[in-house]
Amino acid sequence: MIVVVGLSHRSAPVELRERFAFAEARIPDVLKSLRGAGVADEAVILSTCNRVEIYAATSLEPGKAFGELKEFLTKIQAYDEPLTDELYTMTEPQSLYHLFKVACGLDSMVLGETEILGQLKQAYDLALQHRHTGGRLNKAFQRAFNVAKHVRTETNIQRGSVSVASVAVELAEKIFNSLNDHEVMVIGAGDTSEKTARALLSRGARSIIVANRAFDRAQALAKALGGRAVSFDDWAAEFQNIDIVISSTAAPHHILNRAKLEPLMKLRRNRPLLLIDIAVPRDIDPEVNFLENVYLYNVDDLQTIANDYLNQRKEEIARCEKIISERVASLFNRRVVSCFDASTRPVLGYG
Repeated sequence: MIVVVGLSHRSAPVELRERFAFAEARIPDVLKSLRGAGVADEAVILSTCNRVEIYAATSLEPGKAFGELKEFLTKIQAYDEPLTDELYTMTEPQSLYHLFKVACGLDSMVLGETEILGQLKQAYDLALQHRHTGGRLNKAFQRAFNVAKHVRTETNIQRGSVSVASVAVELAEKIFNSLNDHEVMVIGAGDTSEKTARALLSRGARSIIVANRAFDRAQALAKALGGRAVSFDDWAAEFQNIDIVISSTAAPHHILNRAKLEPLMKLRRNRPLLLIDIAVPRDIDPEVNFLENVYLYNVDDLQTIANDYLNQRKEEIARCEKIISERVASLFNRRVVSCFDASTRPVLGYG
């Protein structure tokens, strides 16, 4: 039996999601502990800015599995406050519907976005490399990737602006009207940062400065973008000429707070500064919002713009769900009744 326990942007705010986020380097040991405790025979952990989910193949009955997985998750993350609807649970076939929906971008903040598929593949590959998956999860995840490819080619669900990065760029354009002649800094040289930087350049940004803890990665990205790399320890010195900051590091704590930003704003003569924090845990302390001419947006704030795209894609949702329903049924070689309602969320399986 494959089960899912997790929380996402649909069930929990960023303040809670960041408490449960896993650094990638930590995940193999967490999976080892999970399996060693006898809770799961196979397991994959997906941790992104919008969700933290454990996919587990287990021989335990659902109620016991959910209870032990919830207890494991809260203890491993040292979270001792009460949780109610923030954590959801699903068993088969809802767990498979959910996995396929996630892979297809149907459960994302931006409906139809493509970045989640890469993140899901990375999470699966990490578990596979450390031998934490087996026949059941291997089959389920491979089928999910196949379904996502089919949905991408057979429907228009991913037409238009469908990534967190592109939504962030549209937000920048709403603040500055045009990105022409504006300087941009990208802190963190990961995949999301690269996509955001490319989108900014395509919309007319004058130049890109890249800062990353691994300077060679900052140099490589800056070279690819025709920009300039700076040492991670020196990025604050660039603020005098910066208008927009896109931050997406894997730091476990804030890299920018009010005390650090306030003198930087004086050097900038308090020109408007847009900060887009797409990291979880957050890179930027929310306290900076109290500074004059500072505009901070986190991943949850991007939801407002993301909602604008929902109506454009509603007509495609039914086609996607039909494909997923057929593939789940095929996976189990039996007919499965659809678990979707008109709102596109599973009718069953949320705990």
